[in-house]
Amino acid sequence: MARTIEFTKMHGAGNDYIYVYGQDFHAADASRLASTWCDRHKGIGADGIVLINPSDKADFRMEMFNADGSQGMMCGNAARCIGSFVASHGYAKDFDISLETASGIKLLHIDNATGDISVNMGRPAFADPSQFLPDMEDSIPQALHGSFVSMGNPHYVIFVKDIENVFPEVTGRLLEHAACFPAAANIEFAQFLGAGNIRMRVWERGSGVTMACGTGACATAVAAISRFALDREQTIIMDGGSVRVSWDGGDVMLTGDATEVYNGTIDIEE
Repeated sequence: MARTIEFTKMHGAGNDYIYVYGQDFHAADASRLASTWCDRHKGIGADGIVLINPSDKADFRMEMFNADGSQGMMCGNAARCIGSFVASHGYAKDFDISLETASGIKLLHIDNATGDISVNMGRPAFADPSQFLPDMEDSIPQALHGSFVSMGNPHYVIFVKDIENVFPEVTGRLLEHAACFPAAANIEFAQFLGAGNIRMRVWERGSGVTMACGTGACATAVAAISRFALDREQTIIMDGGSVRVSWDGGDVMLTGDATEVYNGTIDIEE
């Protein structure tokens, strides 16, 4: 028997997800159908599926699934899109929204004048994988050593001189499951452009090359600010667009727009 599911396609800086709001559609369904729905030639096409459900801890609860069906911990771009969605569809009571995620409760603020959504991404965590994973030297070539930053999910940020000569679809694929990352990792490649601008490309854990990554943008800014004493606010320029990240040593703030592409329905077999 078939069941019809309503969905909304949205993107933040080109990082696109299929959003399902408040329906009888569970995590097991999203995980099972992710690869089919996210196929860009035979399906809807997206980087993953995001469920927006009620929460007993916050205003809303987010569950996200990568294109391969694996469940993600957090996505800054998806959080911004949720803020935009619940506000524009009349589900939010205020311009300040709390969102339960697998990485804790995140606070969103919608700028009514610009439409930009800011997300308090919480405090970053730093680690040098070589301190607790002795095989790092064998797992990652010296030229690719970078900074390990957790934004509720693991990121490895590599600073390069010329990002046009970097191929995330090759190097990112190899590093994602390097022995020093037992839970796998998101891989970012970043180049300083000056004047508070950083160009970034990303290989997302479970999804591959994507147009943007919100937590990856945060990890990149944090790594740059902490390592190179840059200004506390950086603009991260990704393949699909730009976001602003500010960090003064405490919580990381991610700000950018979110775009609703279209609404649709899809039938699934029970």
